[in-house]
Amino acid sequence: MDYQWCHGPSCHKRHTTNRVRGVKGSKVLRTIKIAQGNQNARGVWNYFCDQTCMHDFIYKHVEQFVQLHPRTEALETPIEDPTKNPYGWIQIKEVDNRTEIE
Repeated sequence: MDYQWCHGPSCHKRHTTNRVRGVKGSKVLRTIKIAQGNQNARGVWNYFCDQTCMHDFIYKHVEQFVQLHPRTEALETPIEDPTKNPYGWIQIKEVDNRTEIE
C-alpha cells in the first residue's frame, strides 16, 4: 500500500500518542503517515490526518492559493423571483439555464 505524509505544517509537534515513535530514551513526535487508495480517504483526506492539520495548512498557505486561482469577477446563480411560504420563510429556487444538445 502507498503512503503519504500528512501535510500539516505542525503535525509533528502535536502532543498525541499516535505520533510518538522511537525507542526508550530516543523518542520523537512524527508526522502521521496516511494510507493512499483507501475508499474512505478521498480528496483532502489523502493529504491531511485530521481537520486541525488541514486548517493549519490552509491558514499558512491561503495567500498562495488565492494568487494561483484569483477570482476576477463575481459568480452568479440564476433564480426565480423569491417567494414567501406561509411560515414566513423566503423560498429561493434556482433556474436551470442549461440548453439541451441534440
